[in-house]
Amino acid sequence: MTSSPRLAIRGGRPVRRRPIPYSAHGTSEIGDREIRAVVKVLKRRKIFRFLNDPKISESAQLEAAYRKYTGCRHALALGGGGTTALVAALVGLGVGAGDEVIIPGYTYIATAAACLVVNAVPVICEIDNSLTMDPADMERKITRYTRAIIPVHMRGTPCRMREIMRIARRHKLLVLEDVAQANGGSYFGRKLGSIGDAGAFSFQHYKVITSGEGGLVITNHKKIYQRTTIAHDSAMVFWARDGWKVRPFAGENYRMCELRAALGLVQFSRINDILARCRAIKRRIVAGIADLPQIELQDVPDPKGDCGISLAFYLPDAKRARQFSEALNKEGVPNGTMFNQGIPDRHIYCHWEYVMNKWSRDRLGLPWSRAVYKGHAKYSRNMCPQTLHWLGRAIALHLHQHLTNRDADDIIRAIRKVAQAL
Repeated sequence: MTSSPRLAIRGGRPVRRRPIPYSAHGTSEIGDREIRAVVKVLKRRKIFRFLNDPKISESAQLEAAYRKYTGCRHALALGGGGTTALVAALVGLGVGAGDEVIIPGYTYIATAAACLVVNAVPVICEIDNSLTMDPADMERKITRYTRAIIPVHMRGTPCRMREIMRIARRHKLLVLEDVAQANGGSYFGRKLGSIGDAGAFSFQHYKVITSGEGGLVITNHKKIYQRTTIAHDSAMVFWARDGWKVRPFAGENYRMCELRAALGLVQFSRINDILARCRAIKRRIVAGIADLPQIELQDVPDPKGDCGISLAFYLPDAKRARQFSEALNKEGVPNGTMFNQGIPDRHIYCHWEYVMNKWSRDRLGLPWSRAVYKGHAKYSRNMCPQTLHWLGRAIALHLHQHLTNRDADDIIRAIRKVAQAL
């Protein structure tokens, strides 16, 4: 049943007079517990983590929480964010000048930027109807210079990790999972980030849980962990070398302070509740629209492990996607396409200006300088037509834990109404 046979965009009564409310995930949960945790650190006056015993340090406790949560042997909290986590992890993996790193054409630009920061060349591959890395095209992009792959679990959707890991192992390549948008997700029982050689998380403002800024790297490999630790602290090798077999090298300052860690630690205690509600809402909506022949739902490689923070579906072509999106917005259901930046430009490879043009911050032109790079990476706006095809047809809805069952049912009614009318 629909509220009116006439679409709101054509003068009919909308399903919702008040649009479905927006809410960020972690930040919307900030309350007295987070405030008390941060105040406690301020009163202690030891904001630098290494002034505190690991049993007291919030940074150390956050790392311990993620070791237990993901099942990985090592975890390192960082202050900069998801980009910092990717950069430190790439250093930990030994990726650098002359290396190629395969990344998907649909990801936040930070994935590409992290490669450039360590002077590696990003090689862009297609996504498929999961809106994540297409393993087949990923394999086609492998060259003799490829050293690593970064699958990105976009919008909380797990990548096709079985296929990706199988290909990576066959070609002896390293795998760094970008879990910035999928904290708490899993893939057939394994937490995202724990499947590859390392995983990088973000606690930025808009993520599932937040510490304002901040990130974390997990790995099961001691050498990767030690190299990542050195990368995140320029003086680490002088203070913590007992039992280390990694030769010292220059690091930076990506340390997490206790204030951010305190906020992140309380937020971590909320992650399962946040995702449980998001998943329940998404299941309800999917069940209510799955039978519609006019749309095609996003293929989610592991629905149980999906975070449930986004819903995507496809129309037959880009023109109809835009029409559907406009009509759905008028029914009171906010949504986006790549044409109205609901799927933001900075997440689509063709809008990465400094990558497309090979603009370097280095006077020698690193990482593309022929002095160190012998490969042949090229970029153009139409280099990934399959990626643009899927994104052009896609409509995406932001889902959050504060949506009610009534909200979900109104979303269902609106989608059904527009599908049947158009």
